[in-house]
Amino acid sequence: MAGQQFQYDDSGNTFFYFLTSFVGLIVIPATYYLWPRDQNAEQLRLKSLRRVHGRCLWYRLRVMKSQQSIIPTLKKVVLLLGWAVFLLLAYKVSNLEREYHEYNPFEILKLDPSASMGEIKKQYRVLSLKHHPDKGGDAATFMKISKAYLALTNEEARRNWKEYGNPDGPRAYTFGIALPAWIVDQKNSMLVLLVYGLAFMVILPVVVGTWWYRSIRYSGDQILINTTQLFMHFMYKTPNMNMKRLEMVLTAAFEFDPRSNKEAVSRPTDNIEVPQMIRELGSVINVKKKEPPFCYPYSLKARVLMLAQLARMEVSEDIEEDQRFVVRKCPALLQEMINVGCQLTMMANSRGGVHAPRLVSIENCMKLSQMVVQGLQEAKSPLLQLPHFEEEHLRYCISKKYKVRSLQDLVSMKDSERRNMLRFLGEEKYDEVLSVLGSFPHVTMETKLQVLDDEDSSNITAGSIVTVTVTLTRKKMSEMFEKEQATQPMATEEASQEDAQGDASKNKSVKVWQNKNKSTKKAAKSKKRKPAPKKKPAPPHQAKGDKPKQANGNVAGNEMALPKEEEEAGSDKGSESDEGEGNKDSGSEREDESDKQSDTEADEIAGDDEEEWEALQQSIQRRERALLETKSKVTHPVYSLFFPEEKQEWWWLYIADRRDQTLVSMPYHVCTLKDTEEVEMKFPAPSKTGNYQYSVILRSDSYMGLDQIKPLKLEVHEAKAMVDNHPQWDIPDTEEEEEPDDSDGIEESEEEEEDND
Repeated sequence: MAGQQFQYDDSGNTFFYFLTSFVGLIVIPATYYLWPRDQNAEQLRLKSLRRVHGRCLWYRLRVMKSQQSIIPTLKKVVLLLGWAVFLLLAYKVSNLEREYHEYNPFEILKLDPSASMGEIKKQYRVLSLKHHPDKGGDAATFMKISKAYLALTNEEARRNWKEYGNPDGPRAYTFGIALPAWIVDQKNSMLVLLVYGLAFMVILPVVVGTWWYRSIRYSGDQILINTTQLFMHFMYKTPNMNMKRLEMVLTAAFEFDPRSNKEAVSRPTDNIEVPQMIRELGSVINVKKKEPPFCYPYSLKARVLMLAQLARMEVSEDIEEDQRFVVRKCPALLQEMINVGCQLTMMANSRGGVHAPRLVSIENCMKLSQMVVQGLQEAKSPLLQLPHFEEEHLRYCISKKYKVRSLQDLVSMKDSERRNMLRFLGEEKYDEVLSVLGSFPHVTMETKLQVLDDEDSSNITAGSIVTVTVTLTRKKMSEMFEKEQATQPMATEEASQEDAQGDASKNKSVKVWQNKNKSTKKAAKSKKRKPAPKKKPAPPHQAKGDKPKQANGNVAGNEMALPKEEEEAGSDKGSESDEGEGNKDSGSEREDESDKQSDTEADEIAGDDEEEWEALQQSIQRRERALLETKSKVTHPVYSLFFPEEKQEWWWLYIADRRDQTLVSMPYHVCTLKDTEEVEMKFPAPSKTGNYQYSVILRSDSYMGLDQIKPLKLEVHEAKAMVDNHPQWDIPDTEEEEEPDDSDGIEESEEEEEDND
């Protein structure tokens, strides 16, 4: 374009501005995100976990890694070098001379801006005599002096200087490019072109292509898609999968194949170590299975290493790293297998022809996850999850005297009995066992059954969408210890009070005591008043004056026997009252009571509607908050003696029909349960009316013996018929009225005229 010039940086000064900005854009964010400032916080966290998790394998590996790792040091060194380069460039830029100077003729003539015309001419003569080329001066300096004198004495030149900053008038625009001139020099053109092509045509496509081809091989949970297809094939082929078959399918995953995953390693010592471990494990390996891929070497090796983990068998140092790799991968692979089972179940529910996996197959996946994390076989006692517990110690616990078979039994014991039972442990080991047991989770479940977006949320009709809201509250087992210790003195006080009141209770009949309990229950039920049912006609054998009797033989209105004091008070009041006045005012009192009862019933119905509306609004708000909130999946570290990686405490929550061995709602993976968590599970009600018995099941993915099953009763009613409240929309099927023919009317009028004539 005319009037524009492009200039490269011949001196390379502006290139330093560009380079300084570029280095700063890299160093400043990298320091913020990569500086290992959490190293001290991680050490403090590990120190706080030492008392409970000090014996765990993952804890020891984490401490060893933090002590031996040089990665934080390397990060610090690289970042400090980056800052050194950045500061050096900034210092270089600060010392660069500015090439652009504003044109000032007074400065060139060395005059004050307020100088008069005479002073300007006098100064010009002095400088011209000094710098004139004929007098031995510099020609360039003389030209500057002449130009400055012209800018101050010539009106046009002075006007150009004021408007354009130059006495010569407007100049062409120049654009500087912050690249050294040697980059665009013709001599270096081939080298620059080669570097450009190598960077943007070779390196960048290779990096992007490698990332893309690696990413498409994995699912959203970083599981190989080939592994997902393998799981789907075998779960479709074997809907009822036992534990032995499940272990074979799990270890056949392509994550353990060195050809599909570079993290999996095939060592020359495998031909020696693996056969030796097979002989030690015995028949559980099932070596004779020739079905692919179970017979492949990588699958056999992974199965041997996983079973050695479950048996808590020691392995050599050469193969120990491979075992840790296999064990670390198992929980994520089992979660993927559960997802595959849920997908097959949904496909079977939506359309026929698909074999849905049985409930036992999905539950075996959950159990196997617990077994791998804790390093225990299925038939082993959950007490072996605690430190210092061995197989020979279990005979003290399961004896007839104590009968302790679970962690809950151990928690519920008195401290003296527990210490006597665990007398094989020293004081230090016993305290450690109590600390570990106190850190185990104690979760309580509260369920609420309702039909959202319906007028009557408690009425479940056939085919309606049922919402089960489960509130999970997580506490430590140590709080159960405290509760037990706190309730013991209360129990003794209650026992003493019962002994003191024993003589007084003997005088009262058992029937009266039972009636008192019934009266309190019925009084509590009567607080929730319901609309009065329509009165049924009295049976023919009943007289008009008799009161109807209930099934238990009591007369309506006197359903329970009153206590002695209330009977005496009632008799005193009855003797003082006048019978005539009571009969006289009975009619008006009944009318007033009926009016009050109708008003209270209307208020209670309106109150129930408001409560249902508020509950509906709260559930909607909870769902909106759940969609907006993204909670961290860091909950509580799992106590695991043999798991090589820190595992967070997660749970599975689902509803199942255990009689039919089917899933009612898909398992929800609860990954954010730190204190309390509220989970909503939806499923369609059965299409047939009747009573159904389901189970709400909570299973841990890390601990054995902490699973919970809570019954869920479902009473399905027939759906209400649609009531047509718009009669104006009913179009009657009537025949159209025939329009009168004009010709008939004309003929009739002619006949009338003839008659008149």
